[in-house]
Formats: sequence, structure tokens, C-alpha cells
Amino acid sequence: MTNRYQGYPMRFERNETGVLEMIFDGPNLNAVDEHVHTALPKAFLDIDADPDTRAVIVRGAGKAFSAGGSFELVDGMMKQHAQRLRVMRETRELVYSVMNCSKPVVSAIHGPAVGAGLVVALMADISIAARSAKIVDGHTRLGVAAGDHASMAWPLLCGMAKAKYYLLTCDKLTGEEAERIGLVSLCVDDDKLIDTAREVARGLAQGAQEAIALTKHSLNNWYRMAGPIFEASLGYEFLGFTGPDVAEGLASHRERRPPKFP
Repeated sequence: MTNRYQGYPMRFERNETGVLEMIFDGPNLNAVDEHVHTALPKAFLDIDADPDTRAVIVRGAGKAFSAGGSFELVDGMMKQHAQRLRVMRETRELVYSVMNCSKPVVSAIHGPAVGAGLVVALMADISIAARSAKIVDGHTRLGVAAGDHASMAWPLLCGMAKAKYYLLTCDKLTGEEAERIGLVSLCVDDDKLIDTAREVARGLAQGAQEAIALTKHSLNNWYRMAGPIFEASLGYEFLGFTGPDVAEGLASHRERRPPKFP
């Protein structure tokens, strides 16, 4: 591994020629803490500039893809205006860095996939879910609007009716259901997830790089046209971190109970 990826809080491996694997590997089911959140958009800029990488796989170690933002990160956003602004900026940069990365991104989703981790999982160009994966956009359950990628991407992926249902209720989707409604590209048996992701990434790495990159760029203009939706939902989400509901939402997560919003 080149020095390009040293110092990141995520782990990086190369198991296929031309394919880089970015691995969430941290405590609390690979929760995204302050350091990971800051590093993610920078990592995709490095990947974009890496001549040795022709495709990238994003996956999680252990039992989860990623359990989303850590409690400490959420608590900091509730209490500190400067941290809210910083995390909001990083979230915007993350969505656009995945979108604008010229290399195709493949996500291999198993276990819980929530929050900032879910942004990468679903903004990936090809998303592959294990049958038992647990996908949930938990924003309204936390007491904030469904921001980051959700209001922009979900209606394009699975249609408005399904997007509204899952974003308003925070119901979980298995990998099988996510494939059925079109939220992910593929669903495979749990024990075939990594092999399938590597097979897909290998094919992309061996393909015509300019043609693949320009096709990705063209298709992502659907997301770019929805930029005002993304920006509005992002602003509404972070406005919510200043209100009363998020305190109850965070407390209910910590205490493992249903929230009782005022």
C-alpha cells in the first residue's frame, strides 16, 4: 500500500489488481466518529487521484457495514455550533466526493448500514447487499430531518412512495427487500457478498476506464439536478440538531428504548 492511504482511520487493502478496498473497522459496529467523518471525503479525493486504483470496494469489518454516527459525534453537534457547521460541510463534501470520483465505487453491505456509512453504501455506483443486511435511514427516529443523501437519492433509486415510507418511518430493510424495491443494485447470500463485490470490481477495473468514468459522470447528473433538494434537506437536518427532539432521540438510543418526543 502506498503512503497515500497511511494515517487514515479506515483500513485499506488490495486483493485484486487495480482494486482498492476501503474498510470500516472500528468500535461499536464501525460507528463513524469525528475522525472517520472528517477523513471520508478526503479519502475519495485520494482515490480519484490514485493511478494504481481503477475501482474501489467499500465494506465493513466484523458484523456490520457501519452503525452510523457515534453518540459522541451527535452529542457534539447538539452542543457546539462550530461542530455542526463542520460536520455539515463534511457531509456535503462526502456526497459530492463519492459522486464526482472518476473511479467506480462498489459497496458490499452486510449487517447494519446506517447514517454516514449508509451515505457511502447507497451513493456507490454499484451497491451489493447481503441478504440479511439491515439498512435503515434513522434520521427522523433521531429527531432530525432526513438529510445527507436521502431526500435526493432515495426517490431516484426506489421511487417516491417507497422513499417516503422508509424515510418517514425509519423501518429497516433487509438486503432482499432493498433489492426488490430498487434501493440497491444486487442482493446475494451472506457468504457470497465479498466474492461478488470483488468479481464486480475486477470487471470494472479491467474495463474501458474512460468510458466507465464518463458514463458514471453522465448518470450522476440526475443527482446534480437534484442538488437544491440535497442542500435544503442538509440544512433542515442540521437545523434539527439545535432543537429539542434530537436530545430525546439520542437519549432513547443510548437507553435502548422508543423515543417519547414532546
